[in-house]
Amino acid sequence: MHSVWRTLDRGVLRDIALVCLAVGVIGASYGAIAVTSGFPLWLPLVTGLLVLAASAEFLFIGIIAAGGGPVAAVVAGLVVNARHVPFGLVLPDVLGRGARRLLGVHLMNDETVAFALAQDDIARKRAAYWACGLGILVCWPLGALAGGLAGTVIDDTGALGLDAMFPSVLLALTLPALRDRDTRRAALAGAAIALAATPFLPAGLPVLLALAGLTLLAVPRKASR
Repeated sequence: MHSVWRTLDRGVLRDIALVCLAVGVIGASYGAIAVTSGFPLWLPLVTGLLVLAASAEFLFIGIIAAGGGPVAAVVAGLVVNARHVPFGLVLPDVLGRGARRLLGVHLMNDETVAFALAQDDIARKRAAYWACGLGILVCWPLGALAGGLAGTVIDDTGALGLDAMFPSVLLALTLPALRDRDTRRAALAGAAIALAATPFLPAGLPVLLALAGLTLLAVPRKASR
């Protein structure tokens, strides 16, 4: 940790701290939603520690709570986390080796990768990646636990807007990418497929169908280039 403080400047450390704090707040909404949806208190804490992937965890909880099957929920989470494959290819020197590499892979998420890629040299990339990753490893499960405890006394998370927090964050992260025309078309196509399939398919399957449709749509575009 001393090397992290020496390698990164104060501005980067401040940004990492703010992101970790925001992750903890989102984790609280996740824990509260999970418990008020009927899941036991230990579930958001355990998934927060072992999965450490907010989008996949929210998706899993949402699909099960809506009446979807566990298989659809797990597959949807795996598809969402498939983006980690190219992440690992981009940052092989940052993850370390041996047991350290296993932990480094576990800490991989959008935030850690973004901070690492924003740095100029390999030493700063490693420091930013591990500082952000370890911070999220602490803040996300603790936030989920705090939210879960709050969920035991909150009957309706919608009344406090907690159920809208994570979709709002995802929308904020997605909006810049929608400036690209191809990305915008793909997103609209996926949304249309999911909306059209929702009345006819069990919960969770419309999301998978939309993702499969986007994959098929991307193939002709790549081939034409």
